[in-house]
Amino acid sequence: MHLPDGFIDTRTALATAGAAALGLGYAARAVRRALPPRRVPLLGLVAATVFAAQMLNFPVAGGTSGHLVGGMLAAVLLGPSAGVLVIASVLIVQCLLFADGGLLALGANIFNMGIAGTAAAYGIYWVIRRVATGLEGQLAAAAFAAWCSVVLAAMAAAVELALSGTVPFGVVLPAMAGIHMLIGIGEAVITALVLASVAAARPELLRTGRESAEPTASGLIVYGLALAIGLALFTSPFASAWPDGLEKVTAALGFGATAGKPVVPAPFAGYAVPGIGSPAGATPLAGACGTVFMFFFAFLLARIVAPKEAGRRGTAGDP
Repeated sequence: MHLPDGFIDTRTALATAGAAALGLGYAARAVRRALPPRRVPLLGLVAATVFAAQMLNFPVAGGTSGHLVGGMLAAVLLGPSAGVLVIASVLIVQCLLFADGGLLALGANIFNMGIAGTAAAYGIYWVIRRVATGLEGQLAAAAFAAWCSVVLAAMAAAVELALSGTVPFGVVLPAMAGIHMLIGIGEAVITALVLASVAAARPELLRTGRESAEPTASGLIVYGLALAIGLALFTSPFASAWPDGLEKVTAALGFGATAGKPVVPAPFAGYAVPGIGSPAGATPLAGACGTVFMFFFAFLLARIVAPKEAGRRGTAGDP
């Protein structure tokens, strides 16, 4: 769902960049105010895991593939504001290092997947959690909100394409929403399974509204980062080669020619590695390196935004 440069016009790109900047500013203030210090390393770990998981495209109907967005997963574990920062961090690294999403469209992608696909979808999760109690209720709420997150992000992208005059609104909206309703099922299943695994292995990591002052165990971070690296190394070669939802819609509606070349060359464009000609070797290596970089990038961002003495009252962005 990463929009490349050229799909949206300058006016829409500027408008969405402004909206994304406002959303990120609010999220950063919320994280600075309320993110418990013990969860700062987790922000880096969740970002690295989401980055690695996004490399694995899973097949859906009609010769289309999808991949995890991860916004709801991050929001349930860390809070909606921290979840927005996680997705924004992932999108920034993907854009600048791997040319995955256009630089001029970065604001639109952050707005779509970070603001609409994470913050707005978390509101749906919060409402369901008022009536759905217990772990089963939490997993059901997270799964449904995760499905909504993919559909909301796709609909936002469709609106941007229509406002840019790339493709008529009445054509692109049902196309984008329809295919991403199917992809959203995979998002919902993965989100629920991961949260269920976390609940079984480390239940204290699920947000309960009562945060311990103890720091997150370093062993958990090392173990979690190793798992994320392994995910990038050993599962990315099995990613589906079918086009993703946006690529499928682009081909069906015939506006792929509007995509422009990257504004700034990315060192690992297309997840290639200089000197390694085989994608089977380059893609996992690029993914593993990107996962490590992603961890430190998001971790340092969290340390800057939420200094050690910050936040003793709860989790960032609690409604």
